[in-house]
Amino acid sequence: MLLLALDTATPAVTVALHDGMSVIAATRQVDARRHGELLLPAVDRVLAEAGLRLDAVTGIVVGVGPGPYTGLRVGLMTADTFGLALGIPVHGLCTLDGLAYAADSSIADGPFVVATDARRKEVYWARYADSRTRVTEPAVDRPGELDIGGLPAVGAGALLYPDTFPDAREPEHVSAAALASLAAERLAAGEELEAPRPLYLRRPDAQVPKNYKVVTPK
Repeated sequence: MLLLALDTATPAVTVALHDGMSVIAATRQVDARRHGELLLPAVDRVLAEAGLRLDAVTGIVVGVGPGPYTGLRVGLMTADTFGLALGIPVHGLCTLDGLAYAADSSIADGPFVVATDARRKEVYWARYADSRTRVTEPAVDRPGELDIGGLPAVGAGALLYPDTFPDAREPEHVSAAALASLAAERLAAGEELEAPRPLYLRRPDAQVPKNYKVVTPK
């Protein structure tokens, strides 16, 4: 097994390689506006660090969000392209699950919450029984509308809104290393992973104006 994992659902552009036993190379850069520019060089870096070629990869793991439309589709389209070109499976994983998997050992046995920044003063979030078990579907809400009962929380969304998440902790952003490790663990146990389909949860920020003037030639 050689998994190439990538995620662009948060401001972090993150890539990792996992050989079925451990992560052998990983990289992460945080830049919310350069996902498309940074992703392929990041793939090249981890392959070079591991001394491997892309055709050695046996499976792709991609974070499916939830996340903003523009950034999220960069990772998903890249994963699909690699899968088609190499003739290998593409597995999806919820980005929030990757953050939960990387939670500090002091809260890993749960319960706790994962929350990422959804912009528009909202968060993408879900509850977890432990670092491997999500107990609610991912949702998008305003922090002030949530009552998490004082549970610990990880992720950039939790760190942004201390009034709602008083016990907010690292990690701030997801890492492909955590996604790859979680995927390898589930595949080794014979579990099926998600389809690589995006969890947008809301419409794109950029939309066609409702009342635009149509100009036609006379």
